[in-house]
Amino acid sequence: MLPAAHRLVSSDAFRASVRSGRRCGSRTLVVHLAVHSPGDPALVGFVVSKAVGNAVVRNRVKRRLRHLTREHLPVLAGLPGSAVLVVRALPPAAAASGAELAADLRRCLGKVTSKAAAEVTP
Repeated sequence: MLPAAHRLVSSDAFRASVRSGRRCGSRTLVVHLAVHSPGDPALVGFVVSKAVGNAVVRNRVKRRLRHLTREHLPVLAGLPGSAVLVVRALPPAAAASGAELAADLRRCLGKVTSKAAAEVTP
């Protein structure tokens, strides 16, 4: 389970992260990362639409993504500002293995965090 302090629940923060943040996509998911002024903890939110599957499938995908994302919180906390991460699952995520989801998340997080760190540091 993702700690309560790191849960993104504000729809405005979701919208701002998706619209203004860095983005990286893969076959199973799209990762959006926005870095704001320092001080707040890293926040993580998930978007799993009905295109992924029925409620059981969507909740399973969300649980798997929450578990995988929790391992990457120290990386997000290491950014020069407070990070807002939104992970959007695509329909192939329903049939993807845990290893495939982990690899896609790791690759996408690596790309967006390096871009975000490069933008903030001169």
